[in-house]
Amino acid sequence: MNEQDLRGEIAAVKEGRLSRRDFVQRMLAVGLTAPMAGMMLAHSGVAMAAQDFPYKPTKAGGGGPLKLLFWQAPTLLNPHFAIGTKDQEAARAFYEPLAGWDAEGNLVPVLAAEIPSMANGTVAADGTFVIWKLKQGVTWHDGHPFTADDVIFNWQYATDPETSAVTSGDYKHIKAIEKIDDHTIRVVFAQPTPLWMTGFVGGGSALIPKHLFGDYIGAKSREAPNNLKPVGTGAYLFVDFKPGDVLLGKLNPNYHVPNRPYFDTLEIKGGGDAVSAARAVLQTGEYDYAWNLQVEDEILLKLESGGAGQVEIVPGGNFEFILLNATDPWTEVDGERSSIQTKHPVLSDPAVRAAINMLIDRASVQKYVYGRGGIATANCINNPARYRSPNTSFEFSIAKANELLDGAGWKKGASGIREKDGKQLKLVFQTSINAPRQKNQAIIKQACQKAGIELELKSIVGSVFFSSDTANPDTYAHFYCDMEMYQWFTLSPEPQNFMNQYVSWEVASKANKWQGRNISRWQSKDYDDLYRELTREIDPVKRAALYIRLNDTVCAGHHVLPQLSRPRMSGLRKGLQTHSSGWDNDLWQLPNWYREG
Repeated sequence: MNEQDLRGEIAAVKEGRLSRRDFVQRMLAVGLTAPMAGMMLAHSGVAMAAQDFPYKPTKAGGGGPLKLLFWQAPTLLNPHFAIGTKDQEAARAFYEPLAGWDAEGNLVPVLAAEIPSMANGTVAADGTFVIWKLKQGVTWHDGHPFTADDVIFNWQYATDPETSAVTSGDYKHIKAIEKIDDHTIRVVFAQPTPLWMTGFVGGGSALIPKHLFGDYIGAKSREAPNNLKPVGTGAYLFVDFKPGDVLLGKLNPNYHVPNRPYFDTLEIKGGGDAVSAARAVLQTGEYDYAWNLQVEDEILLKLESGGAGQVEIVPGGNFEFILLNATDPWTEVDGERSSIQTKHPVLSDPAVRAAINMLIDRASVQKYVYGRGGIATANCINNPARYRSPNTSFEFSIAKANELLDGAGWKKGASGIREKDGKQLKLVFQTSINAPRQKNQAIIKQACQKAGIELELKSIVGSVFFSSDTANPDTYAHFYCDMEMYQWFTLSPEPQNFMNQYVSWEVASKANKWQGRNISRWQSKDYDDLYRELTREIDPVKRAALYIRLNDTVCAGHHVLPQLSRPRMSGLRKGLQTHSSGWDNDLWQLPNWYREG
């Protein structure tokens, strides 16, 4: 398909002669992905509105309580500090971004009046600016109007180094924001920027109000009372929050979309475990929704047979992986372990890292543990398919791992544990408490033992492991051990921000309150240079090639060991309609949720 034909197809969608669905199917036929097709429509000003999602109720309220189970309990409600997905989801119940991503990669306006595009003159052809027109008549839950000042403030808040916001990387490419009027801003970039939609859009970019957080920008950011008492623009008003336990909300009678929401009250119950959450939705119907069902597929299939609900499987870019610490977690430097000033005593040996990679039985974990919920992979980027590298592979071989370690001079001692230069291959391997992860750990431990590597397994309660508690050494961001395993969620079909978790300037440290996204502390000048090139490149073909090179560079270092590509797995009580997306928060369309039957 040439450029003229493509423009004709897009024009047909804009004029109503071709459906969005048929356009996506035609793009698939010529080798593009659904998310890329959606992005092409968005760039051309063809955007689905939030109220266009199927929604049968004719008035707000009347739906009774909506009860959600998050077995990893939320601990805070400020989206700029939401280092764990559970906290992003909880914050999204009250706060909203300018736009979100639907299942096909289309941009959908939320607080924006429309999606910017080159067609309507709001996206610069050279990628140097974007103009956002804000929806008018929107108010914060306390009645204050939502304006351009709020949007500008969120950029200032996130990029202040002393705020130590986990969202800072989404806004660093912005040079200035010009206020055109109370409901229009021009975002000016420091260089040509293909991803003008990274700031203010999607799961990590919900907006907080200036009038309540303005006095708490910078060093005082953690002292804001509203970090735990959200005042947003969303469909539900905050009622109560007990961190690590329960979050309550009620219908917002002044919500800016007519006839929403359907449910009268909202309860997000935290704690417990994934199996119990699945049972409460799929088998007993006690709850309406269960988040992130990381449960053996055999169990899920049995629970589904109970008839109260079903598992919803939504493809996206999430993946389960293991990190090998590039720094020394057992030596303290200026009150900080895993300091960037140190290097790991044994994992700094590439042969050890390569051997551990060979001792991960990905195929068996997929077959016997995750089933529908995990596809074995050697890649960090697995979707969209356009960005998936064909150059990587994985192999499980205890024999070859032993050969690697023998060749690198690691000899087995009397205990069977390998050692070299007085250092033993004894490692602490941590993850969150969850049955599939503990089984996964056990499989890896058994294989490592046969290669002369002793693993001490450590399991931490999810609400602690994934919290942003700067004083707790057991959070995954502190990484005060040798190996750890968890899942990373992608919140955009364009994985540029996803891949900034490996750049050197994002290293998690005491200085940034462990909010940096580079948890492994692995650093590579080659990777940094490639990433900088990506942020400047506008050509989509060249960008795809750069994504593959970035993926291959990080995987070749074996500090990051991809294991499974994981679709979103949620439990839905029968009749619940959620409009789920694999490219945004699970609660991204919460105002449009309703129940049939």
